[in-house]
Amino acid sequence: MGLMETLRNGTKYIVIILIVSFGLIWVLADVDFFGAMQAGPNNLGQVNGDDISLDEYNQRVQYYNNLYVQQTGSSMTPEITAIYEQQVWDELVNSRLIEQKMDELGITVTDAELLDMVYGDNPDPVIVQNFSRADGTIDRVAINQVMTNPDFSQQAIALDLQLRQKRRQEKLTNYIAAGVQVTNEQIEEEYLKQNSFADVSYIRFPYGDVSDDEITVSDSDLRAYYNKNKEQYKREENYRASVVKFSFLPTQEDTAAIFKEVEGLRSAFADAESDSLFLNRQQSSTPYSATFINKDDVRDEYKAVLDIEEGEVTEPFLNAGQVSIIKNVEENRNEIKFVVFSRLIEALPGTIRDADNTARDFQVYADEETDFETEAERAGKEIQSVFATKGNAFISGLGSSQQILTFLERADEGDISRVYELGTDFVVVRLDEKNEEGYRSLEEVRTQIETSVKLDKKKAKAVSNAKEALSSNQTIEALATATGKEVVTAEGIAASSMVLTGAGREPKVIGAIFELEQGETSTVIEGGSAAYVVSVTTKQIPSLDNLDESTKQQIRTRLEAEINQKFGAIWLEQLKQEADIIDNRSRLIQS
Repeated sequence: MGLMETLRNGTKYIVIILIVSFGLIWVLADVDFFGAMQAGPNNLGQVNGDDISLDEYNQRVQYYNNLYVQQTGSSMTPEITAIYEQQVWDELVNSRLIEQKMDELGITVTDAELLDMVYGDNPDPVIVQNFSRADGTIDRVAINQVMTNPDFSQQAIALDLQLRQKRRQEKLTNYIAAGVQVTNEQIEEEYLKQNSFADVSYIRFPYGDVSDDEITVSDSDLRAYYNKNKEQYKREENYRASVVKFSFLPTQEDTAAIFKEVEGLRSAFADAESDSLFLNRQQSSTPYSATFINKDDVRDEYKAVLDIEEGEVTEPFLNAGQVSIIKNVEENRNEIKFVVFSRLIEALPGTIRDADNTARDFQVYADEETDFETEAERAGKEIQSVFATKGNAFISGLGSSQQILTFLERADEGDISRVYELGTDFVVVRLDEKNEEGYRSLEEVRTQIETSVKLDKKKAKAVSNAKEALSSNQTIEALATATGKEVVTAEGIAASSMVLTGAGREPKVIGAIFELEQGETSTVIEGGSAAYVVSVTTKQIPSLDNLDESTKQQIRTRLEAEINQKFGAIWLEQLKQEADIIDNRSRLIQS
């Protein structure tokens, strides 16, 4: 009774709520609110609030596609497309970061600077490239026409933007470079390093000579090493995945069909008046070449041409993955001129189509009807396990593939990919495990750490043994006799080298050599693979008086370029780490 009374009293409020709710729904539907929610993000991404549009992304990908076709004459494969797509994203992000930094620093280009770039005594290279006459002089009339004629307003605007952007980036580069100075001391040090040489004798005490019985490794040793070197065991986001492959290597039927096709071209090849044109029209995989060679020098695979008459063509034969025929063009005593036509043995369209259809059927059934393992068993396919790390296109167990890495980065555990073409296989991938960035546990790296701890202990033992032997044997010869070690001589060791003759890569040892005086014997030096005792026989150090201004400038230019390149990459990476970057590619682009 009380409940019914409450409902009756509250009915008017319920009706009011329903009316308001339906009204709100009509309003939202009228402005396509629900469609907007379903549509997802409007932009491909953002960099500190600055949008990256899908149109801009697609236009740049298309630009690279067109450029690739022009340069190679063929279309981009899916794998190459994936590589360029990642490159385009990186370029768009980097360009936003650089533009924002230039705005932050107040880097601008004045109209006076722009006029100087166009009309000055030393016009910008863009002007020189676009407005030079045949004799190399600048066509000022053409410049004025573009810059002042309304018919060329679009070209003028484009040129203005290009020049301003170019000068802004030059100013930014100069700003960055200004913080990277190469001192005279660095130049002199580099000059000495490049021109100093030494002859030495040394004894080597390999760390590997210390047996496992001479050292002990405890759990506390392992944990101490792990805690001290934890950064070495930091991992990027990584993925474990399952892969099923569907090969489209050429079948016996494909090979037979190519043999038959080449056989059908024999008579046309024999009758061709222009062998070069014939090879070009028939798209021979062997380029045209026709010169007289001695019959005795004809390669074994081409000797069949010696058994036919001038103008005849051999029967088809296998030749390094191709089906070839050879035309005897002309003979002159013991010399012969011939032309080779070849067709690569490749899977025919039908074979590729069948493999693609089989892969697509597997993908659909594995994703929607059954499961990955059941469908692989039904298809008679082996499941291969692979491992990948974020940002690294090399996938352990599969090879390099940007398109598969992109899928793994965007997918959730259990997701199954579309069909990818990779080499001579179609592949379907399932993401089994995604591990976030972090530190690997001690148990995960125990074996690796144990190896490192053992090496450190063997190193300490070898160094201790060498020091003890050296304390009572002050010369190389006496030390060799006492320890039964060989004295190795190395001549012409450069201070700039990383490799010690007879010992391998040992930069620390080489650095120590040039700290010694001629005739001096070192203390025990801890190298990468062994402990060393070195005696300097001769040492050649150049005089800084010979360092002229020209050489000094060459060294300065090289060092500045090396430092700026390294600093520029670090600077840009730091901008990325500090930036708020939103990546909507996984939602707007099918991976």
